Amino acid sequence: MKKQISLLVLLLICCLSAGAQTKTLAVLGDSYSTFEGAIPKGNAIWYFKQNDPNQTDVNSVEQTWWTLLAKKMGWTLGMNNSYSGSTICNTGYNKEDYSDRSFTKRMSNLGENPDVILIFGATNDSWAHAPIGEFKYENITKEDLWSFRPAMAYMLDWMTKNYKKSKIYFLLNDGLSAEVTSSSKTICKRYGVKCIELQAIDKKAGHPSVKGMQQIAEQVEQAIKE
Repeated sequence: MKKQISLLVLLLICCLSAGAQTKTLAVLGDSYSTFEGAIPKGNAIWYFKQNDPNQTDVNSVEQTWWTLLAKKMGWTLGMNNSYSGSTICNTGYNKEDYSDRSFTKRMSNLGENPDVILIFGATNDSWAHAPIGEFKYENITKEDLWSFRPAMAYMLDWMTKNYKKSKIYFLLNDGLSAEVTSSSKTICKRYGVKCIELQAIDKKAGHPSVKGMQQIAEQVEQAIKE
């Protein structure tokens, strides 16, 4: 009898441990999601361990929105593939070729089977005035990827098909152009990806401050729990 009880207790502990397994988080982003030492080597950085105080008051990875969120949600951060200044499409600032850093270029490098993927993009597409393009969901060509709408659709189509076990969310910055904002929400809806539209984020030099990072973490946590 004692042996049977011991086996039942052991089985219960194993089941509870399996159920409480920590989820892994992957981030695909731009400057808002960078921090020195936290992203792949060679990716451009905005947030450093020692920053110009006129640029930002964020000086620790512990202050970043994704670290704050991971702690709140009990997640473990896997890959953070963020690149400062990057656009979703291949067209960057001054119409330069950003195909080496675009979101569509980096989306396949997010680690193996993350439980949650947070895509935080479209800011630079808006700021760089990248071509908006037409809504296109089929037969997207390489040429199409130079425009925002088809590139966004291509990215979400590919990611939802190749990260089938992952829960994918799209974080949408405030203050972007009306076309980029509305297009992002429309394309997210098309692919069943929840679009978390951020509101009134505190910023310094156009980037989240310590307060802004906290606001992002809080708003994303609330949207996910909803």
